[in-house]
Amino acid sequence: MARRLGSVQPGLHCFPVKIGGSTSFALLGVCFFLALLSNACKKKEENGLTPAQIHQITRDLAAAASSAVPVGTPIKLRQGASNQQPGTTDYLRIVLKNDSSADAHRAAVAKLIQSLNTVATRNHLTQDPPTKTGDLLHFKLRHAGVPALEIEIMARATPASSAGARNSGGKTADARLAIIIDDLGSDPAAAEAIFALGYRLTISVLPNHEHSVDIAKEAHRRGFQVMLHLPMQSVANETPEAQELHPGMSTPEVAALVDQFLQNVPDAAGVNNHQGSQATADAALMDELMPVLRDRHLFYIDSRTTAATVAYDTAQDFGVRSAFRNVPFLDDVAEVAAIRKQLELALRGAREKGEAVAIGHPHPTTRQALRDVLPQAQVQGVQLVLASELVH
Repeated sequence: MARRLGSVQPGLHCFPVKIGGSTSFALLGVCFFLALLSNACKKKEENGLTPAQIHQITRDLAAAASSAVPVGTPIKLRQGASNQQPGTTDYLRIVLKNDSSADAHRAAVAKLIQSLNTVATRNHLTQDPPTKTGDLLHFKLRHAGVPALEIEIMARATPASSAGARNSGGKTADARLAIIIDDLGSDPAAAEAIFALGYRLTISVLPNHEHSVDIAKEAHRRGFQVMLHLPMQSVANETPEAQELHPGMSTPEVAALVDQFLQNVPDAAGVNNHQGSQATADAALMDELMPVLRDRHLFYIDSRTTAATVAYDTAQDFGVRSAFRNVPFLDDVAEVAAIRKQLELALRGAREKGEAVAIGHPHPTTRQALRDVLPQAQVQGVQLVLASELVH
């Protein structure tokens, strides 16, 4: 998803690009960039930069990056440096898409490095030793020893097709379906009934409900995968949770709330949104959320409660392993016959697409439909898997 240059939003990270099965060129390129910065920036000025000057340098770096990378490359900046909050910096994030040949990609990386180095040298910036989180490289630039801005460069590989080999009937031979059961946390009996089905399901638990902790612990004990069903603001704000993510929250506020929720849903391996038609469409909020999930090694499933969601694309841009619901909700109509049809659509979607993520709820009618339809999955060549097995 291309992002407009100059949008004032947070974040940046560097993601080594895999070329020919290795990351050596990208790492070499980044080291070359850092070496150039170190060698070219020997002059240290005694006077620090004003926030306005830092903002201009950040815009110059973004413009230089934009001129050096392919059209449509997402570039985001946040002008965070402020006299009112000493120690805050600007941020720049560049997401290189690795969807070309190895030679073309090498050339794109080299051109980007050269353009950024020109701006850094002109402004007498030095850099701290880079930090690496997984495949993400992040570094901070300083002026006269004072932090000025942080840069992350991410190479987002083009996802491989999820469609598997075709059998003689033209259907995918290794289709996989993950079914997430949402909204657990209040009713232990409903949770026990889901556990008793005996199928490989993923359990998504709402935080701060009476039995959230106990249900999450029991699900994990029984071998189910547990997710945090993260409350987020909806457009209509219908039946809101007492606490939820909403547009306008800062990074510390988002991180604190997520951490509080995780304490209430122990053993959570990932996150999907509860409601969130307004929150997941807010690019600034998703930019705040995804680094928090990445740093806590959580995957993300976009429940897609609105067509305007940017959550999945933002997760991908930030290097968060992610997927999205790509078949209809199972039980919008909570009748057994209707849910059976939705489950059959989910199985067909898995066969046709190779992978499908479905979402339902612990209603008695949903449980009955699961008992009726899921025995057909293996016969139809569809393997039930955990949500984490379908994130990329």
